[in-house]
Amino acid sequence: MEIPRHWRLNQQRYGLVGEVCPHCDTKIFPPRDICPACGKDAKTSFAFSGRGAVFSFTTIYEAPAGYDDTAPYTVALVKLEEGPLVTAQLTDLGEAHPEIGMPVEMVTRRLRSDGDERGMLIYGYKFRPVLKTA
Repeated sequence: MEIPRHWRLNQQRYGLVGEVCPHCDTKIFPPRDICPACGKDAKTSFAFSGRGAVFSFTTIYEAPAGYDDTAPYTVALVKLEEGPLVTAQLTDLGEAHPEIGMPVEMVTRRLRSDGDERGMLIYGYKFRPVLKTA
């Protein structure tokens, strides 16, 4: 993937920025400019909290090209507190096993690298279990 495309996706990948429909208040991620609920313009930026719960998950054992060094890994559908479902990798599980309804929070992590050891490192959002406070 080329550098300009990564640059355009920075807000989405690092800040979980989507859109909110000013007509019906539907929260949209990823941004689409047209509200899927009412069909009207929805170009108002909205920063999601990054908190949600696991809606569904699966474990990937045979990773696609570029992700070979991370297999096996768990991918989940996360239902954000604001409503949208987001597909993302679960990380920092430790000894925990993912469960439906498990509270999670967004973190920025390395997704992959483009090219050889001198290639571009691609970062983006993943979700981890919510850390318990002492």
